[in-house]
Amino acid sequence: MPRPDLTDQPSEWLIEPRKISHYLLNETHQAGGPKARYFIRFGFSPADPNRLAFALLEHPTKGDLVRDETSSAGDRKLIFEGPIQSPDGRAPRVRTVWSVRPDGHARFVTAVPLTRG
Repeated sequence: MPRPDLTDQPSEWLIEPRKISHYLLNETHQAGGPKARYFIRFGFSPADPNRLAFALLEHPTKGDLVRDETSSAGDRKLIFEGPIQSPDGRAPRVRTVWSVRPDGHARFVTAVPLTRG
């Protein structure tokens, strides 16, 4: 099965800062804690949340688009998988999910560590 192509590119990629500081880099967050520990292992830090935000913003251009789906309600989601550049020089694999709004802007939904494959 061929990989999807991103022919209708979002005009802008946006990440809510709280998603990084209060969720993806918060080790005490009930749902985000395991993700925070994963990212921190690769050198990302709660003291510098922008570093992870920038790595995630680059992911749609460096990762592989694995799904471009539109729900029956018209909501479009883009799902990418691949490595991100980490502060310690390694390239951990993640899945990022983006919601594309009608104005063409893609909003970051979440990042999921890919620990296999």
